[in-house]
Amino acid sequence: MAAPLALYLHVPFCRTKCTYCAFNTYANQNRLIAPFVKALCREIRFVGERAVERRVFSVFLGGGTPSLLSPQQIASIMQTIAQSFDLEADVEISLEANPNDITVEYARAIRDAGVNRISLGMQSANENELQLFARRHDNDQTARAVSAARAASFDNLNLDLIYGIPHQTLSHWQWTLEQMLKLHPEHVSLYALGLEEGTPMYKWVNRGHLPAPDDDLAADMYELATDLLAEAGYIQYEISNWSRPGYQCRHNLQYWRNLPYLGMGPGAHGYAGNKRYAVVLAPLYYIKALTDSGSHTKAFAFPLSPAVDEDTVVTVDRTSEIAETLLMGLRLTQEGVERARFRARFGVDPMDVHRATVEHFAGHGLLEITEQCVRLTRSGRLLSNSLFRELV
Repeated sequence: MAAPLALYLHVPFCRTKCTYCAFNTYANQNRLIAPFVKALCREIRFVGERAVERRVFSVFLGGGTPSLLSPQQIASIMQTIAQSFDLEADVEISLEANPNDITVEYARAIRDAGVNRISLGMQSANENELQLFARRHDNDQTARAVSAARAASFDNLNLDLIYGIPHQTLSHWQWTLEQMLKLHPEHVSLYALGLEEGTPMYKWVNRGHLPAPDDDLAADMYELATDLLAEAGYIQYEISNWSRPGYQCRHNLQYWRNLPYLGMGPGAHGYAGNKRYAVVLAPLYYIKALTDSGSHTKAFAFPLSPAVDEDTVVTVDRTSEIAETLLMGLRLTQEGVERARFRARFGVDPMDVHRATVEHFAGHGLLEITEQCVRLTRSGRLLSNSLFRELV
């Protein structure tokens, strides 16, 4: 039986743009939100009508700032998904949110609409760092958002944090981690700051207004977080993600196991039916493409829609699928690349694909090889990017 689907819905709107953000987001475009929601519902229906596999076990509303949508708009999207696909009984439905958007009333309303997991962009507990990022919240608002979500019966919360920030010290980072732990989230995602071309942060560093990230310090921060989270009872199940037992993010597991997911909304990426693709970036073009979809004479085969950028569509052959499954699976620090699952899928053992390279890294203590899996060691996690380049 085919694996069930995950749905990723990209909401590209923000009140303000963070200084580090290179995602497909747009500030001060609230007038487009209502027509965007209608277009998104059209895209969901369009793809759902053509889907062979209709079971969905995960829905993720990302952005951007999905918490800019009203509960009524979120309910409309969820109703459309339920009409177009078969939602599994224990479906995970996540919504990314800015902390100062979450009130008890809002949290209850989106809970009633079907959302059962909230991912809060905490990013830091340090006021100076939040100001550097141009975030709209402070640490007290994060705490209030968590309280509001708990009052609305949310028992699955994620907090995002960023480390390796200009001027951030190890003690600053430890304080942020300690403040986060006081909020008792079920899930934690930690990301090293990346300098993305075109962002204000990138320009400031290149002009000498801010110091460049210190890779050695960032590694120390990662190691500190690994220790503190383990002491607090969190399991690291992916290079950048920790959870309480049983609270791994199902949606992201779909990515890391290289299983099919549908991307909808401006700039969303998807992978299904041996096709990788991306949706057009500009919200206006996206809205127009879905508004005019009834007049299209061209046939669109699953998983594509009239809003997909045709230049991005790539057919994934077996060789590429094997390589991608190996690389993505190695991000999973507990299960790694499960050899039995890999053999069942491809008819070969992962060791048969890259034996010399894998054994080389195992000999240097960066990979562990067992009868069950191939996975990164703790040392390997720090050097994973270099290791992945060698495997490619």
